[in-house]
This record gives sequence, structure tokens and C-alpha cells, in this order.
Amino acid sequence: MRIVVAAVGAMIISAATADELEDAHRLAVAGRDSYWKCLAREYSRDSNQSMSGQDFAAHLASVCVSERQNFRVALINYLSMQSPGTDPGAPLTTANNAIALAQKDIVTAFIKHRDASK
Repeated sequence: MRIVVAAVGAMIISAATADELEDAHRLAVAGRDSYWKCLAREYSRDSNQSMSGQDFAAHLASVCVSERQNFRVALINYLSMQSPGTDPGAPLTTANNAIALAQKDIVTAFIKHRDASK
């Protein structure tokens, strides 16, 4: 009987953990989408079209601060829950890399679009 109670308890904990992981994933995806939408707004602003690629990259680093931080926190939380035994700094590094890649993609698109317009 104790084994059955322990098994049921483990299943309940496992289900709760799976639900928490799913919620964390959903929050990370929502954070990513919010950050990308903010970057896309900056990409399409007319006032930014005359900037050089380097100036636009510097500009991106100073905007979308709240969205970027929310994405970072949500992604770190999700990655920490997904792999609890990993190096504690790994989720932060991964989140920072994801943010850097998003900015790089927007800057690359900005430069290609600007150069094609000339």
C-alpha cells in the first residue's frame, strides 16, 4: 500500500513539474515574441532608416529594455527548470546569446534592406 501511495505522490509531483515546465516554456516564448515585436518596431521606424548599420546596432542596444529583460528572465527560468543540474551560469549565457542573435538578425536585415533601397 505504501508503494502505491508513493507512486501516486510521485506522479502528482511529476505532473506538477511538467505543468510548471510547460508554463515556463510558454512564458519564455511570449517573452521572445514580445522582444522580437519591439525590435521589429525599431526596424521599421522611418527615423532609423538614415542610420548606419553600426549606429542602428547601438540604437538597438538602448531600446526594448523591458522586453529584453523579461525575455531574459523567462528564458533563464525555463532553462533552469529544464536542466536543473547544469552549470548555474549556463542559462544566463544561453539567454544572452539568444538576445545577441536576435539583435544581430535585425541589424543584418536592416543593412540588407537599406543597401537594397540605394
